[in-house]
Amino acid sequence: MNTTSHIRKCLPACVLGLSLVLMPSALLAKPLKVFVLAGQSNMQGHAHVRTLEHLGMNPETKPVLDDILDKQGQPKKVKDVWISYLTNGGTRTGQLSTGFGANEEKIGPELTFGIQIQKELNEPILIIKTAWGGKSINTDFRSPSAGPYEFKQAQLDRFKQQGKDIARIKADKVKATGHYYREMIAYVQKALSEIGSVVPGYKDSQGYEIAGFVWFQGWNDMVDSGTYPDRDKPGGYSDYSKNLGLFIKDVRKDLKAPELPFVIGVLGVNGPTKDYPPNQRRYMGVHQEFRNGMAATARMPEFRDTVANVFTENYWDQELSRLKDRDDQLAQQVRKMVSEKKITAKDRAKTHDKLRAETFSPRERKLLEVGISNGGYHYLGSSRILTGIGIGFAEAMVKLLEK
Repeated sequence: MNTTSHIRKCLPACVLGLSLVLMPSALLAKPLKVFVLAGQSNMQGHAHVRTLEHLGMNPETKPVLDDILDKQGQPKKVKDVWISYLTNGGTRTGQLSTGFGANEEKIGPELTFGIQIQKELNEPILIIKTAWGGKSINTDFRSPSAGPYEFKQAQLDRFKQQGKDIARIKADKVKATGHYYREMIAYVQKALSEIGSVVPGYKDSQGYEIAGFVWFQGWNDMVDSGTYPDRDKPGGYSDYSKNLGLFIKDVRKDLKAPELPFVIGVLGVNGPTKDYPPNQRRYMGVHQEFRNGMAATARMPEFRDTVANVFTENYWDQELSRLKDRDDQLAQQVRKMVSEKKITAKDRAKTHDKLRAETFSPRERKLLEVGISNGGYHYLGSSRILTGIGIGFAEAMVKLLEK
């Protein structure tokens, strides 16, 4: 045998084996998958952590709770998932857990999105989340390709009738237009340049991939009758559809990810419009037309197989909603009793509690106590709803990644 030849043949394998022993474990990790989550208050997330108890009251959602809390009822750190988050109150970073919602006592869709996407991909994940309450795509998130915001003549006429300073209004609009789009892009780029400060052991040689984007927004556009004067008519939100399409293109360009998969969380507060109770039916036309406008973007031929809708109305909790409506009626009854001086204002809370005890079963009172922490526009501040939405976002994203 030619010993020298044998050594040369063996050398690559021997060196590889030695390098596997000596190489830092971080370099053996798969490239980091980065997902950007952006939007307004519902992307922030207004489900108080106390509402997590509701998940444990149903066998179907108990496994979700088990993913979030340990056996002692304490929040878990999600394995191999980290988050860098910019919102109204500043920045928060760390291993994903509860507390990355609108404040440190709340959760949003990021929590179960991170849990589910990691289960599906079994890879290290970084979530970059940017969300601010009360922001529109017609102004605040307006992307460069959409151009300047243009007031409709009816808006200008109304400002004039109200004696407002039109020049000042226009100047303020110019200043506001695109501000949060630019903030979002700048923060994503900054977070990508500082991954090592968030993800322990990350090395540049590991690398990353901007793997997907989730958009969850809409309330401020939906209620803006000035920008969308025909909002209760078919096509009333066509400008939203157009601007969202331009937003997607601009994000892909600015993040240098030309085929970046996008998931659109179609606004669905109050659930499917066909199921609206009598006290909500006056909103049916506007709500449905807005949902149609949001969903239309993903159906544009140019976004085929790269943009998907998640209809968040499907995660609405009808039982919670009905209970809240009944409780609101009790509150109204109590207010009337105060105005008619049948009780004092001091006795309002005690009277409301008494009526609750007479009206609701023990289970229903428990649901009111632990299931709801905010208004309907914030999906009742329900972790049951928002955790479902987060899982839905992750499942839709995985389907796009598989195409």
